[in-house]
Amino acid sequence: MDFGKLLLKLLGFAKDAAQDYIENANKESQPSSQSRPSQSYTAPKPEPVEIERTPAEWNAYFKEILLSEFPSYTIRENVKVTDLVGFVSDECQLYKTRPTQAYKAEWGQPYTFVLESDGKAKGVVMLGSGHSHDSGVKYLIARMYTEKLGIPYINFYTQMPNERDYVISRIHKFMG
Repeated sequence: MDFGKLLLKLLGFAKDAAQDYIENANKESQPSSQSRPSQSYTAPKPEPVEIERTPAEWNAYFKEILLSEFPSYTIRENVKVTDLVGFVSDECQLYKTRPTQAYKAEWGQPYTFVLESDGKAKGVVMLGSGHSHDSGVKYLIARMYTEKLGIPYINFYTQMPNERDYVISRIHKFMG
């Protein structure tokens, strides 16, 4: 569990303890239950617990969504950048602080999923953990080559909830 999740959980416990203290203090300061009208008690709704998934579980989750919600596409997994563009070396500026330099396609991070139609790549779905994964050179190279091909590159962070409706609508948005 990362520090942010732990902090949120601890704050949730503190909030619950404070609410219990206030409720108990109110009960003690009010007249006995015989002299006051009965009040119904509603238990507080538990906050949703985020389920941590392994990379394999994330892949299975996204694959199921792609297969069931986008049946007009063929889905390929773990596709090397060179499978789409060949063994090329192209110049570009991946980082603002670095001048233009050549990057080989084989250096790119393999695409988690490629959506294909009529034997041609139509979109890429990329999964990664942490907000910094997409600034790594492997991911930047992979993204650069999809841009050069004019293929939508759809990035998802696996530390986020990625609820089914959100994933579907975001892929639809990119795929047109």
